[in-house]
Amino acid sequence: MMPHMTNAALHPSHCRQAPGLFIPRINRNRCEGKGPCVEACPLDVLAMGLLGPAERSGLSWVGRIKALAHGHRQAFVVRPEACAACGDCIRACPKHAITLTRSSTAAPSESAQDWSDPQ
Repeated sequence: MMPHMTNAALHPSHCRQAPGLFIPRINRNRCEGKGPCVEACPLDVLAMGLLGPAERSGLSWVGRIKALAHGHRQAFVVRPEACAACGDCIRACPKHAITLTRSSTAAPSESAQDWSDPQ
């Protein structure tokens, strides 16, 4: 496994926003913990981990079965402030379990365009 960039000052050219304006959100009922999103992120925003009892209790019945089948292993957002909204994690997730949402600390005027704008 290749190490990722760990310097948050590095901003891949395809990332569309300043770091921290958008945050990945992981749908716990969809994530199967396979990790392609972690590998795809150029800024080490995501990491693999184990669901704790509180996270497990919030899962749907189907989500609990999936989690059990995958050893309760899922992706977690560990460096939300580093996310530059490139969308690589979204494209890498085979279960469509990741979305990007505006950070609660980011003012709407801080963003020139939505991350999904193809321009």
